[in-house]
Amino acid sequence: MSSPRSAYAPERLLDDATQIVEPRPEPPRTLRIALVAPPLLPIPPQRYAGTERVVAALADGLVARGHHVTLFASGDSTAGSETVAVIPKAAWHGRSTGDSAIFGMLAAMAALDQADRFDVVHSHVDVMSLPLARQARVPVLTTFHARLDLPGLYEAVLAFGRAPLVAISESQRRWHPTANWVATIPHGLPLRSMPFGAEPGSYLAVVGRATPEKGIAEAIEVATASSFPLRIAAKALNASERTYLDTHIRPALGAGVQYLGEVGPDERDPLLAGARATLMLGAWPEPFGLVAIESLATGTPVIARRAGALAEIIEHGVDGFLVDDLSEAKLAVSLVGDLDRARIRERAIARFNVDRMVSAYERVYLALVDGRDELAGGDGGDRAVRRPSSVPSVVSVQVAATNDELAGRRASA
Repeated sequence: MSSPRSAYAPERLLDDATQIVEPRPEPPRTLRIALVAPPLLPIPPQRYAGTERVVAALADGLVARGHHVTLFASGDSTAGSETVAVIPKAAWHGRSTGDSAIFGMLAAMAALDQADRFDVVHSHVDVMSLPLARQARVPVLTTFHARLDLPGLYEAVLAFGRAPLVAISESQRRWHPTANWVATIPHGLPLRSMPFGAEPGSYLAVVGRATPEKGIAEAIEVATASSFPLRIAAKALNASERTYLDTHIRPALGAGVQYLGEVGPDERDPLLAGARATLMLGAWPEPFGLVAIESLATGTPVIARRAGALAEIIEHGVDGFLVDDLSEAKLAVSLVGDLDRARIRERAIARFNVDRMVSAYERVYLALVDGRDELAGGDGGDRAVRRPSSVPSVVSVQVAATNDELAGRRASA
């Protein structure tokens, strides 16, 4: 069942002093776009989330440009123009229940049933969108949000054949060089609204989930050795997260280590802005890292493992430090107070704002719709997909241009 909503004009993301986003022409036509999201949390979510926050920002950004956006998600979602309720309410209410992949499959199948209503379908349920990508008679774009190198996931990406795919970082896509990547589009959020911490704070911060890959135990060790208090804002919903909380976090509480639980933006954003640095020390190839760009947007540098997309987000010695072990992390804590927090914020807003993300996706949508005849032929997964010359380097070119612009502006100042 669909519930219509009116569009709203998003905030101006950059003020006149820092405006470097080139004026964009009005799209040549409006599109009917379906966004398929996991119905685990409402969109937008109230607290910690990744995919859901990006989908919400994308949906409302597209609506603001005149497109009609139908969200296939939980019925309590409010982003976009209307919602098709995959399930009446978000599946997660305080605790993780059920197999999240199954809920993603439900969303994909609901979108497949109605795909002919749209000019383009954009799926955010990772490999669960495979049936949708292979069977729909309209262009289906799939953005992957998870790591793609694990057994099962690796083979599933290959099964997409020539269906068009988007990665959120170069690191994420590197194991699949022959897949039909039509773009690498880093996430964007309304970062201009983030509070700014002009001076280094007196504590270190961790925001994320209570899991080994988020490096919370390592952050505790670094903070303790560095004599800086550590504030941990982490959700612990499922059994493994609660076990990690009980095993690695609770025993360290007191003596400078504080656990805040899962917090919403009203608490999370000031927490980041007030920190000396945000620690992201998990030794895993994180596909992106929303916490990183949010921290940078507050002016707070990030100390992160040199792994995954974090090496694409953080410029060592400018936005924070990339480390290979905990000894380097401890050194970074002693040096991070010398970084230019205003410059860190400026770079984050320029590189990872919503408008750039929406522009990149809009160009991909229009290119796919223009190639509809080729996209709709064949047997689904193996059908030929035109790879428009203007699409593959959309964001890498944008970010490089942004860095050049910033350098030029500093030189002329």
